[in-house]
Amino acid sequence: MANNTSLNRLKTGLCLLPPLLLAIFFYLHFETQIGVLSPICRCAAARKPVAVNNHVDRLRASATFLPLKDTRQGAETWFISTLNATSEPEGEARNLVFPSAASSGRLLCLAAPSRRDGTKNAYALAWRDALPHGAALLPGLAFVSETAYDHSNIWHGLTSLVPFASWHERSGCRARPARWALFHHGEVRTEMSGGLATLAEATTGVKVAIETFERPSPVCFEEAVVFRANVAGMNKERMLRAADFMRCKARANCGVENVTKADSSSALLRCARVDAGCAVAAVRVGNMTFCEQVKLLSATDVLISAHGAQMSNLLFMDRNSSVMELYPMGWK
Repeated sequence: MANNTSLNRLKTGLCLLPPLLLAIFFYLHFETQIGVLSPICRCAAARKPVAVNNHVDRLRASATFLPLKDTRQGAETWFISTLNATSEPEGEARNLVFPSAASSGRLLCLAAPSRRDGTKNAYALAWRDALPHGAALLPGLAFVSETAYDHSNIWHGLTSLVPFASWHERSGCRARPARWALFHHGEVRTEMSGGLATLAEATTGVKVAIETFERPSPVCFEEAVVFRANVAGMNKERMLRAADFMRCKARANCGVENVTKADSSSALLRCARVDAGCAVAAVRVGNMTFCEQVKLLSATDVLISAHGAQMSNLLFMDRNSSVMELYPMGWK
């Protein structure tokens, strides 16, 4: 009887063994799959967006950076292409002002790490109390210049400086730049020619500080005025007024008195009447300081020069002076 009972138990155990082994197999298989998937689940949980609970956080998160150079637009509008520039007052070069009604009171923010590709630099508009996460607020006024030319060439750079000089003069010399942000086709530039920087300092009364955008995070300007097409939109009257202002400031900076001459024809007649003839000076401006050039050109009635960047010095001559520019044979 005992043997039969043991035999029955053995048979029952053998019958239960396959389901038990199958259950163990599925259990181990399930545990293995969970172990593999758990990091993915954790990553998915980590990517879950953080809840935004108030309006400031929502505004901060809504600041969208767009390419600083929009290649879909024309050359005069590809820089900060979502906004239209204005000429205010009439005759001024077209400009963008931040904050302003056109920007809905928002500041200009820039993330500009590239000096080779303007499409990799970006801009955004944001309210002062809701700047993009990690952005630094730079105090004071920023002069932002986008040019197809070269800020390191005084002749080319002069065309980008003129509208800022006009802006500064029209503000009653109160709008002094705390910094300059220079761009060429949307690419960051960190230098301007020495002569141009000296002229800018004489014009604005403050030392030129160029933003290098070396911070890892975006920067937002407390105030900014942007000229993205040099003197485009500026009429002749405003250009002449800006030139007069820059000349006056440069002469004052170098201790040169402003003397108003008669028209150029009378200057030539005076020269013809002098028995000893006119005073002629042959100089190389590359060997002269900024103020030496200002003093020389302020006393010059007729300038004769080969075509080149040195011709920018004619800015320091009186309005009614004369210029003779020589071009190399075959130059176009």
